[in-house]
Amino acid sequence: MRTLALRGGGRVAVVAAEWHDAFLVVTRGRVQLELRDGEPGPVLGRDVGFWLRGTGVRALRNPGRRTARVRIAAPRPAPPHTYRMRRNDMNSMNDGGAVAGTASDRTGRAPRLGRLAVTGFIAALAAMAATTLAAALAQAVGVDFEIPEGGEAIPLAGFAVVTGFFSIVGVAIAAALLRWSTRPAARFVWTAVSLTAISLIPPLLSGADAATTTALLGLHLVPAAVMIPTLARSLRTQAD
Repeated sequence: MRTLALRGGGRVAVVAAEWHDAFLVVTRGRVQLELRDGEPGPVLGRDVGFWLRGTGVRALRNPGRRTARVRIAAPRPAPPHTYRMRRNDMNSMNDGGAVAGTASDRTGRAPRLGRLAVTGFIAALAAMAATTLAAALAQAVGVDFEIPEGGEAIPLAGFAVVTGFFSIVGVAIAAALLRWSTRPAARFVWTAVSLTAISLIPPLLSGADAATTTALLGLHLVPAAVMIPTLARSLRTQAD
């Protein structure tokens, strides 16, 4: 039995003569299987094992930034009970025949999503507080937050509610990317920055005076400055 270390973004070819009949277990990080014709295969998390025989896997990749480790048992795997996932708990993967334990994968996935949710909830509260405080300071220096359409001023509670709602939307997007993307942090930053840029359009079209428009633009950036770095950092931690 030996251990293979895969640096972030690294790739190692599977040599059939050496790895035939081998059983592999991911002990750290995540590993993506490269299938026939170079097609990307499933991404396997920690404590997930798989057989190489008959799968057509030609290489292993590390989609994360930190070093991943894979334990290789060859030419004959150790008894199944030595692994957290047994062979009869595995399901065939449609995209190449690689097998992985779905029960173990679910067990590892739930804590990651839970930690992300807790981090996101705390960040959402911080974003709500920061945005409301910034709005209060703007009011103190004379910004009325009055929108011509309707002629009513936006209350401080309105800033908190809207910030909280869209912060939770951001957490949901982050959770979906952690679940299904091989590069959740990078894709989240790109998505969140794009949505933030789009959110700056309504204040510019509101017809409010210059002070209100400027303040509204700034108040859109405050929660983004809290949520995006926090969730991106959490995604990098959970994904590696």
